[in-house]
Amino acid sequence: MADQGQDQRGIHITNTQGNVTVGDHNTVSYTVQGTEPGRDPAQEELLQAVRRLRADLGGVVPSDQTTALDAELSDTEDEIEGTGAAGTGRLTRLRQALTDAGAVTGILASGVAVGQAVAALLGG
Repeated sequence: MADQGQDQRGIHITNTQGNVTVGDHNTVSYTVQGTEPGRDPAQEELLQAVRRLRADLGGVVPSDQTTALDAELSDTEDEIEGTGAAGTGRLTRLRQALTDAGAVTGILASGVAVGQAVAALLGG
């Protein structure tokens, strides 16, 4: 027990949201959890189609083309989640990766859905 007259120092943290971590030597880290960037419905549709295709690709025999496609799908997912939209350059690269892996994506409904979503966002 501390003496009543002794100077007591400490850290008092109240009303926090997110993660608060206090380390040695009074190092304080605070992680802010913000809201997700807003997405238009077409970008949200693309994101869901990308996720379905990535899951479906897990069931096919990997090739150079499907590996490259999965990388583009991952980057597209990250971009939409991070900024709220996939840019024109990203969509163009994704369209090319879909074309390169056409033998696989043509037989997967999720591949067709991604292709349609990309075409709609690129205007054709």
